Amino acid sequence: MKTAITKRGRPRDPERVKRVLEAAARQFIEHGFARASVEAIAKLSGVSKVTIYSYFPTKEALFAAAVGSCTDVVFAELPPGALNPSNPDAVLTMIGASFLKLMRSNDVVGSFRMMYSAAGEHVDACEAYYREGPAKLIRHVADYLRAANAAGSLSISSPDEAADQFLSLFLGGAHIRVMLGLRKPNESEDIRLVRANVEFFIRGFRPSGR
Repeated sequence: MKTAITKRGRPRDPERVKRVLEAAARQFIEHGFARASVEAIAKLSGVSKVTIYSYFPTKEALFAAAVGSCTDVVFAELPPGALNPSNPDAVLTMIGASFLKLMRSNDVVGSFRMMYSAAGEHVDACEAYYREGPAKLIRHVADYLRAANAAGSLSISSPDEAADQFLSLFLGGAHIRVMLGLRKPNESEDIRLVRANVEFFIRGFRPSGR
């Protein structure tokens, strides 16, 4: 009796996927979701259109993956073992600094401007952007806050809400100026902002008696 063999597709080449996502992000930022073309992304990345569609079956899926790859940088850049639930001051400082670096980048600023201009016209793309961008970051921060709450270093009854509040602290006046193309804060100003936001947040969720 012969054993059935299930054929599997060719595994993704990480370097090739990276090139595709980088090219896709550039196209979406420069041309907007509607006008960005998979043909141009294939040319920029040096990966065939057929291969791109084998990785990402729709333009929306490619867009979502490009957004998600940018979002993942916030936690990917943290050193191994950095998410110590017993030391929220240090961890939230690292997360805040990485998040602020992401939000100050020209690519992310451009992508937000592009999506705001597409709001109401490309609902699926906007939903993908929110899901793979802000919502994913909120979820990751909430996971850490749950761990910190379990460790007793913070007292948080609603980690998802608190995560949203923490990230929102970085989207005030300075961020609005950046989005409007006005002066971008310098490094020392951003360092002070991270420190102030982390101190403010921890004061609000410090366990009683600590």
